Formats: sequence, C-alpha cells, structure tokens
Amino acid sequence: MSDEKALVPIEQKTVNFQGDDITAVLVETEEGEQVFVPLRPICDYLDVNWDGQRRRILRDPVLSDEMRSVVVTTTDIEPGSTRPRTSEMLCLPLEFINGWLFGINASRVKEEIRENLIRYQRECYKVLARAFLERAETAISPAMNTLIQIRNNALAVAALAEQQMEHEMRISTAESRLDKASDAFIDLRRRVKEVERRTAPESLVDREQAAEISLKVKALGEMLTEGNPDVNWYQRVFTELYRRFGVSSYKDIPKGKYKAVMEFLDDWHRRATQ
Repeated sequence: MSDEKALVPIEQKTVNFQGDDITAVLVETEEGEQVFVPLRPICDYLDVNWDGQRRRILRDPVLSDEMRSVVVTTTDIEPGSTRPRTSEMLCLPLEFINGWLFGINASRVKEEIRENLIRYQRECYKVLARAFLERAETAISPAMNTLIQIRNNALAVAALAEQQMEHEMRISTAESRLDKASDAFIDLRRRVKEVERRTAPESLVDREQAAEISLKVKALGEMLTEGNPDVNWYQRVFTELYRRFGVSSYKDIPKGKYKAVMEFLDDWHRRATQ
C-alpha cells in the first residue's frame, strides 16, 4: 500500500445490495477517475475478521499495491456541528473487489454466512459498477474496460488457484500421515503374528502321521499278543504311549514329538524280539 495522503473523493454513492448499504467513492487519480470501495464495512456485513483480511491484502503483491486510504463521509454528525463526520478508510479499486472477495474461501467460513459471501462474490461488483456506469463510460475507454475485466478475472482465477493449492497441500499432508500410519499398522500386524506364532499351541500330527502311529501300535500289539495272549497288549501299548507323551489320544501328539513316538515304539518292538 502506498504511503501517500488519503485520497479525497469527488463523488460518493451508497448502493443497497441485498439489504446492505455499500459505499463507493469516485476519486480523481493520475490515471483518471477511479471508483474505490471501502473494505471494512463489507467485512462487517460478511461477518469476517477485518484484521485478518487486512493482513491478507498486505501479503498480496497486487492488492497491497492497489489499496489506498480514502476520506469517506459517514452518516454520523460531528459534535456541535451539522456537518457529517468523515473517516479515512482503506479501499480497493472497484475492479479489484472480486479479486479480494474470491480470496475468502467460502468453504471455510461459518455456514450461516456462506450463502451471503457467495452472493457478494457473484453480484457485488456488477451492482457497484452499475451505480457509476454513466461516469465510467465517459471516463474509461472500451478498451480500458476490457482490460479491467481481464485483470479482474485473472485476480479471481489466481485467488481460486491459491485456494486449490492450499487444499492440495492439506491432502498431501493427510496422505503422508496416512502412509505413515499404514506402515505402522503393517509393522504392528507383523509383530502380533510373531507373538501369536511364539505363543500358539504346537500343531498336532496330521492324518497320515496319526495313521502311521496307529499301524505301529497295532504291529507291536500283535507281536506282543503272540507271546502272551492273555494280556490286552493293544490297550497296554496305548496306555504307556499316552503316559509317556502326556496325551489322551494318539491324534493329540504334537508334530514335534512324532519322531520320538516312532522311535519309542520301534525300541519297544526291538527289545521285545531280543
């Protein structure tokens, strides 16, 4: 923003826009007559923070260069006088109003003011421009009007691009955090499986191994019965097998003890035939 003295308007108008009285002033500048719009009253109508918007404008290289302090007449009356009060207000040229308004993200304001903000973004410029149309047509050439519209549209597009960039940045940050959380979850699952593997009961012999044990017991029982038919050797072998390996069925023998069971039965068979 320039440090020049406050501009004094040659004309001031108040335009009713959707029930809001918006002031605009016509100022004689080096470039010719130019319409300026005070910003703080619009912030009050939109219920957005003026200090935040002022700082945002000052950060913008275009809007900060175009903003001016203008002497605006208010409806208040000076004490002890019949003259209305004047106040210096920060203003933007009319053609930059949409560029500023589109910089206010409608998705981030309170829901109850969102509709009003969108209405301002759509229509405010046209309503104010219409109020000064006759003077503007004589003061500004058609070519200049076209350039102003192009510049105004470019500012609006730039503001929307900044909003989209901010949105993409938030998405990128969220995706990065999600990736880290996903990696942590995968690592946690791996650790849980390792704990489960270590603490899970040992797997039992499969069907084929159980059949081998049963056949081995049967062969040993038959061999022992030949020498002493009065004893139920099948039952005795199974009982000793269960006692030695701590199970109640040969099908409950852990796989890790399968080899020891077979060796135990082979050793018994070998001793019985000596």
